[in-house]
Amino acid sequence: MASRSDDDPRIGDISEGAVLRAILARTAPAVHAVLGPGDDAAVIAAPSGSIVASADTLVEGPDFRIAWSSGYDLGWKSAAVNLSDIAAMGAVPTALLVSLAVPADIRLSFIEAMADGFRECCAQLAPGCSVVGGDLTVSERLMIAVTALGDLGGRSAVTRAGARDGDVVALAGELGMAAAGLGLLFARFRDGAAAVPVDRSTLDPVQQGALDRQLRPVPPLALGPIAADAGATAMMDVSDGLALDASRLADASGVTIALSGAALDELAFGGDRGRALGGGEDHGLLATFPAGAVPAGFERIGTVTARADAPVLVDGRPVAEAGWDPYRDWDHAR
Repeated sequence: MASRSDDDPRIGDISEGAVLRAILARTAPAVHAVLGPGDDAAVIAAPSGSIVASADTLVEGPDFRIAWSSGYDLGWKSAAVNLSDIAAMGAVPTALLVSLAVPADIRLSFIEAMADGFRECCAQLAPGCSVVGGDLTVSERLMIAVTALGDLGGRSAVTRAGARDGDVVALAGELGMAAAGLGLLFARFRDGAAAVPVDRSTLDPVQQGALDRQLRPVPPLALGPIAADAGATAMMDVSDGLALDASRLADASGVTIALSGAALDELAFGGDRGRALGGGEDHGLLATFPAGAVPAGFERIGTVTARADAPVLVDGRPVAEAGWDPYRDWDHAR
């Protein structure tokens, strides 16, 4: 009978080539690539003549705990958070470049599951997008660095800087659900400062849903290009909390974002307005539109006004720019 090390070797016990072959065996066909994985670089088609690019790095500790996340979870989340930035520009995601720094004692099956997560996230949320290349190295901590590419399809990029006085402020996605899931992890699955495996049998269906949104976010990627086609004047991914991200859009546009408390209460997970404003990792799309131009899938949550003393207001009152800060918030035990 084969031993565990034969069936599922540690990364440190096999060659880089063997790991890469295992990963590439799980990638989807590179629909948008003129040349896919296997050479010194990939070649990606850009029919519009412009490429939208974004990068993000997830590090064990500040961004995830292995005790709380499967390999599949990490692959899915690493793809989703990057794809959301592409959609927020009004582009269609076309390719991912993934670089992994992997501790030697991690099993090959964990990395294979990560590859499955990348593939399935792309297949479900951004059909045609796939992993087209990357890099592999060794590290004491697991690190996942992803570069996402997208095609505007002839559209102009929708930036944070175009919101105008009188525009409607609208949101696609959820508010506070991922933050609720993170709160559950820190409250229920920790022994002192150390994370312990999640026992889903102790969670009710609502809690399990919140946990899923934290570990496997589902950003509304298809609505990014739809918003651009509808005439969105500004747009961004809500990754660090609505209050903080809305302030960034307001500052970039030189306006104030005036939010409706009633609208926030209706969208807030569990009716928790504070968590809706300050919780991170929702990965919804915050956009501004001319009056009457808000497309289906977006909910109106406020209006754009001329710049006031504060960048963000709720029912006319200033809101603190609270949100996720990795330097401050990564360890709730502190």
